[in-house]
Amino acid sequence: MSNDSQPSDRHFVGPPPLNFHELMDDCRGPLHRRLSELLAVEQLCRQAGPLLKSRCEAVIDVDNFRLPIVSLTLGDPQRARSCLLLTGGVHGVERIGSQVLIAWLESALERCRWDTHWRQQFDEDIAIIAVPIVNPAGMLRDARCNANAVDLNRHAPIDAEDRVPFLVGGQRLSRHLPWYRGRWEKQVEPEFQALSDIIDRHSRGGDRMMMAIDFHSGFGFRDHIWIPHAYRKQPIDDIGSYMSLKLLWERNFPHHNYVFGPQAMHYLSHGDMWDYFYLRCRERGCRLLPLTLEMGSWLWVKKHPRQLFSFAGLFNPTVPHRHARVLRGHLLLIDFLLAACRNSAEWLTHGEQDRQMQQIAQTLWYQHLND
Repeated sequence: MSNDSQPSDRHFVGPPPLNFHELMDDCRGPLHRRLSELLAVEQLCRQAGPLLKSRCEAVIDVDNFRLPIVSLTLGDPQRARSCLLLTGGVHGVERIGSQVLIAWLESALERCRWDTHWRQQFDEDIAIIAVPIVNPAGMLRDARCNANAVDLNRHAPIDAEDRVPFLVGGQRLSRHLPWYRGRWEKQVEPEFQALSDIIDRHSRGGDRMMMAIDFHSGFGFRDHIWIPHAYRKQPIDDIGSYMSLKLLWERNFPHHNYVFGPQAMHYLSHGDMWDYFYLRCRERGCRLLPLTLEMGSWLWVKKHPRQLFSFAGLFNPTVPHRHARVLRGHLLLIDFLLAACRNSAEWLTHGEQDRQMQQIAQTLWYQHLND
């Protein structure tokens, strides 16, 4: 896709949904060591009972396993006035993202059992759609890419408008090199298609609001909350609302430890899936505000240099107390995003307020474009 092209509306109708638990019956034992996160998702579903609905979005055949891509729903997305989409495990080696998401879901479901006010918000105000493991084959193999050697977050048909870092920004030289983009025109990867189907199914026009946060790890010594775009340096159309959300977060939690800003301030990349989903939703008259939480794994390595000798150790905390600290450290952020999504009318910008927020963003993040 050229830079000026619009996202494709390509859509594939797959087979009817399969039963998540029946698929797990065939592979539960062998997955205990290799993919315990998927077992944790199944256990979460069984313990939640009717509170949590599961759906098998796709099945990935890899290494003699049939691995499901599962979406979990808390609340009713068809009735809810807003939706929060939570995703993890896009890069299989970044297991901590899935683990943080599962830990928050466990906390949210437990609270539903005793907090009437908390539970009532899921009647009509908001629904949560979670995909804890987008790339189960990559997680099974401790690999960044999927079973076809494709980096799912470099796969979308969007090319960066400026130079990208060699290889890291996405490449089509060889599937044997990392950050391989795949060939969209020949095959849309099933994991990517599953996410696209979920967003299509649960997004709609009008005042309906959908926020998304995608959990990653591996960049820098700080935790980053990234705003699209990844393919261009110019501000995203909703930059006023993103700035308003940033200020709302900082007024409520002034001592936070996140770097909140556009990904393009750090590097550009081809094929970012959230750039694609954002632009495609705008085409369809739907409002999607995606964010990426990039946990800074370099700090974990600095504090425990032995992690350098393990590929997985570059992206995940391996010391137990640090792992526990990471699991609980992001719960407040997700709680905040849930409340912000539910109350989006209080901070989404319009008219003069939007222009003011754009000016603040221009000064803070985009001043270099005018130099």
